[in-house]
Order: sequence, then structure tokens, then C-alpha cells
Amino acid sequence: MAFVSMGLTELEKYLPERTEPADFAAFWATTLSESREFPAELQTKPVDTGFQTVTVEDVTFPGFAGQPVKAWLVRPRDADGPLPAVVSYAGYGGGRGLAHDHLLWASAGYAQLVMDTRGQGAGWTVGDTPDEGPGAGGPAYPGSMTRGILDPATYFYRRVFTDAVRAVDAVRTHRAVDPARVLVAGGSQGGGIALAVAGLVPDLAGVLADVPFLQHIRRATESTDAYPYKEIANYCKTHRDKIETVFRTVSYFDGLNFAARATAPALYSVALMDDVCPPDTVFASYNHYLGPKEISVYPYNGHEGGGGHHVPVALAFAASLVRTPLG
Repeated sequence: MAFVSMGLTELEKYLPERTEPADFAAFWATTLSESREFPAELQTKPVDTGFQTVTVEDVTFPGFAGQPVKAWLVRPRDADGPLPAVVSYAGYGGGRGLAHDHLLWASAGYAQLVMDTRGQGAGWTVGDTPDEGPGAGGPAYPGSMTRGILDPATYFYRRVFTDAVRAVDAVRTHRAVDPARVLVAGGSQGGGIALAVAGLVPDLAGVLADVPFLQHIRRATESTDAYPYKEIANYCKTHRDKIETVFRTVSYFDGLNFAARATAPALYSVALMDDVCPPDTVFASYNHYLGPKEISVYPYNGHEGGGGHHVPVALAFAASLVRTPLG
């Protein structure tokens, strides 16, 4: 695979104009206000995993419209006092997976809430949360990119981003969590969700967004043939008369508009041979990001990004924000 975008020097200066609807802030304020009418609370059930060093709880919390969303809460078994927490979000097509998939952050001294993604979790890992409430079907495959795309009120990511904000609200109620030390994290779709939350929740401790999806969306549909962005292109190919309606909808969910509002310290990562989340879309978001920020660049990698090499970078960044020892 060759480089799929402009050179690094150009990327570092790439600051495209944002397309932001006039009622963007009002749309999200109303959406979150309506969902926050349902009290933030975690319903927890201990899980017997056989682990000796971590505690796992099977969690349900109220998401969009109060609808139940599943999660795991994994934390060090013998830690004293309220812990810093990481709320993590899954990549596209995946759900919360299995409890033993999520031991890293607890091993570093954090509580980790692993949010399920509604209606996903049948592509590469397990999901348990249906889309759109009681009576809806369970997780499905393939994609979600055009679900409800003709109206921002019905678009799939309105529900997902709201779930993600409510996950932060809910984890802050847990007795083991320090509500002032909550970070959000994810890769690909998870990174895009984390950036959306960063633009909607003003008092996060930090943001970790690896090769984030859902950034500079229209540009991505025009510059890569890779899925999931290709789902939108295919929709527009068929619905020729709906193109502008489609992109008006996605402008309410484009990471550039959240990045421009986010103030928590952020660590991005980007891969310069990534054709799934092209590097120009990631740098567009990074360059618009309002708060303190760093970016790790992996020149010869694709969508896998930094992989295991990025883990110590992320741990060190998080520790610098919440003063947690690494071990």
C-alpha cells in the first residue's frame, strides 16, 4: 500500500473549512437534555471470571431516550479509593466483546467502562445492545452508516453519541470512580465517538483517539473506496437526488465540529497509509481541535495504526493527566 494522502508537511497544515449547521449546538443540547431526563445510574452484576487481580461487573445504563445500553466495568480488585476511569468505545461493527478482552486499563490502575455499540457487534466481536429500544432486533451485520441518514433526528449516530455521553454520566456515579478523572478512548469508530463526547462533555480529564473515524466525512467519501465510508458513497450513487440531504445530516455528526469545541487534553494517532480513515481526515480533525493536543504519526502503517507500539504512549499520556502510576 502506498501513501494515500498528501505529505506530512502538508497534513500538519491542513485546516479545511468546517461545514457546521446553524443549529448544531441547539440540536445536541436538546438531544442530551431529553436523554438526561432519565437518571444516570449503573445497574451492575458481578461476573465470575476466575480473574484474581481484577473485578468485572456486567453493567446496564440508560442511553439515548433512556434505552438500556450494555457495558463491562473492569477495575483492579484491591485498589483503594476512587479510581481514574477510562470510558472506551468500540470500532465499527464491534460491540463490547468479552470481559477478558479488556484487561489493559485495569492492569494500569484504572476503572474501565467498555460501552457496547447499539445494533453493532456481529462483525468481529460480540455485541448485546439492540438499536432503538425494546422490540428491536439484536446486533446485525453489515453496516450502519446510512441508517436514518435523511434526517439528523433519525440518524444512527445520534443514538450512539448520546449513549456515549450517558456512559460518562453513568460511570461517574460508581462508588469506585473519581468523577473528576474520567477519560474517553477508542480506535477508529471508537476514536470518532470519543471525539464527539469530548465536544459534548466539557469537563473530561482527557481524550485518546486512535486513527479516528467519522472525521471530515464528506471528504472521506470522495477520497477513499474503503468501507465503511463507501456505504455512504454507495447510498448516494443510488439516491442521486438525496446527496445534499445526506451530507447535511452527517454534518451534525462530523468530528471536525466536535473537535472545534473540545477542550480536554487529547492524544491522537494517525497512520499515513490508512485507506480506511485517510490521514487528511484525521489531521483535519486534529488541526481543528481546540484543546491541548498531541499526535503520534505512524508513517508506514495502515488502519492498524500504532498497534501495540502505541500502548505505552497512551498509558504515559493518560498517567500524565491523572497522575496514576503505570503499574
